[in-house]
Amino acid sequence: MKETFNFLKERTQVNYLATINGNRPSNRPFGDPILFENKIYILTNKQKEVSKQIAKNNHVCIVAYDENEWIRINCDLLDDSNNILVKQAIIDEFDWAQEAGYTLDNPDFQVLYIANAESTIYDEDGNVLNHYHFN
Repeated sequence: MKETFNFLKERTQVNYLATINGNRPSNRPFGDPILFENKIYILTNKQKEVSKQIAKNNHVCIVAYDENEWIRINCDLLDDSNNILVKQAIIDEFDWAQEAGYTLDNPDFQVLYIANAESTIYDEDGNVLNHYHFN
């Protein structure tokens, strides 16, 4: 799990999160994951389409590339928005969070963590370098 987090946090600046929108895939850039209580968290706003898509089907795929290697993470995203401690950790870590509306009193501030993950790191030729499973 830590190798996956390091790839997303340290090696890349943008991760791409794919969801299902109706019967079609939908993909968008994400960034700034946080490691909290041994879980990888992402944040979003409950009013965004991505949040609505995850609520309907939480099976997602995250992909990122660091110009030498790439990672694919097939996982579930589980909503942990009642966890005030992780929300505070996000606010403390990211100086832009409050300006962007991610405050403890904002009911649309959503935090999700990666669960039931299969994470694979590949070289540019598609050869598997590392493979991980974590809950």
